[in-house]
Amino acid sequence: MIRAAYRRQPQICGGALFWVVAGLAMLMFGARFLVDGAVTIARTFGISEAFIGLTIVAVGTSLPELATSLIAALRKQSEIAIGNIVGSNIFNILGILGLTAIVTPVPVAQRFVTFDLPVMIAVTLVLTVLLRRAEIGRVTGGVMLVAYGAYVWAAQ
Repeated sequence: MIRAAYRRQPQICGGALFWVVAGLAMLMFGARFLVDGAVTIARTFGISEAFIGLTIVAVGTSLPELATSLIAALRKQSEIAIGNIVGSNIFNILGILGLTAIVTPVPVAQRFVTFDLPVMIAVTLVLTVLLRRAEIGRVTGGVMLVAYGAYVWAAQ
C-alpha cells in the first residue's frame, strides 16, 4: 500500500494573529490622531491642508516603509527594500485612492494637477533611470533627499 506523502500545513500562531490584529487596530487609531493633529497644525498656522498632507502626513505614514526598507537594505535584501517602496506607492495611488473614491468622491485641487502631478511624473522618470543601474548609492540617496527638500520648499 502506497501512503500519500504527508504535508504539514502551516498553522497560524494565535499570538502572531493577535499582534497583527492589535497592530492594525493601533494603526487605525494612530492614523486618525495623525490626520486630526495635522489638520489642527495647518489651521493654527494658516498652512494649507494640502501642504501638511504632502509633508507631515506623508512622512508620518511612510515611516513603516522607511523602517522596512532600512532593515531590508541592511540585510542585503534590496529587492524587498525597493519592492516595498514601489509597491506601497502603487497601492497608495490605485488601492487607497480607489477605495477612498468608492466610499466618497475625492475632489482634486488644481495645485495637484499643475504642480504635484508633474513633480510626481518627473520623479517616476528619474526613478526609472535609477533602477536600471546596479545600485543606488549614498551620493544618489543624498541627492534624492535634497530634491525632496527642494520639493517641500517649492510646494509652500
